[in-house]
Amino acid sequence: MGRGIYVEARVAAPMDRLWHATQDPDAHASWDLRFSSITHLPTPEGEPRRFRYDNRTVPFSPMTGVGISRGERHRPDGSCTSALRFSADSRLSPIASGDGYWRYVPDGAEIRFLTGYDYVPGWQGPTLDRVLVRPLIGWMTAWSFDRLRLWLDHGIPPATSLRRTVTLWAARLALTAAALAAVPLLLLSPAVAAALALVALVVPSPVLVPRARRCLRRPPAGTRPTTPKIARDVDEAALDRARGQAQDLTSESPAPVSPPVPQEHIP
Repeated sequence: MGRGIYVEARVAAPMDRLWHATQDPDAHASWDLRFSSITHLPTPEGEPRRFRYDNRTVPFSPMTGVGISRGERHRPDGSCTSALRFSADSRLSPIASGDGYWRYVPDGAEIRFLTGYDYVPGWQGPTLDRVLVRPLIGWMTAWSFDRLRLWLDHGIPPATSLRRTVTLWAARLALTAAALAAVPLLLLSPAVAAALALVALVVPSPVLVPRARRCLRRPPAGTRPTTPKIARDVDEAALDRARGQAQDLTSESPAPVSPPVPQEHIP
């Protein structure tokens, strides 16, 4: 595996709301760019929760597969945590397999909502993963965390956040193109046009539009993230059982299986 991905956001919403928004499959898929859909699979009692995931955000490189997770809603220190392991079922996926965790740590009037995870690269191999895919997935995670924060703290639905982002970047690119097109028409000097284009591209997003840079991308100084103890319950053998079950269900029927939402889900 490569250098792990770390993202942290501070959320002011109550713990119950944050837990639901991140543990309910439909709610989770609504704000997280890494997933188009998440479906719980029937899980034997005592086993880590099984699920299928799907993400077709990246053209010609679908991230689909199966995973397992275990969560702790009420810990003695008031925090919550969950851990997962996952494996792709498509050779076109840029993520072959991986594992990670979510932590929910109360800190005054806010909650430190953080994730740490790592994965084995898929078709792109380690070099392209390091220079392109891993930074992109890290950005997707951070942007999604800020999108979640805006939803819970400011009541901005995830779909609205996406529309605002698309509109903002369309305006940035239009202004950049207009500035550069004005040079051959002698309406602007090259220096002025370059300055306008630079401003259009780098000016920070408005406060109510998601921005990945609002999230921490490294652990705070003086802290060292640790893997949750419950991660040992989501081992490779349990993942193999979930993978076999998913294959059996797929061969029996194309219809998704969605049992009631449990208390644990995925980071």
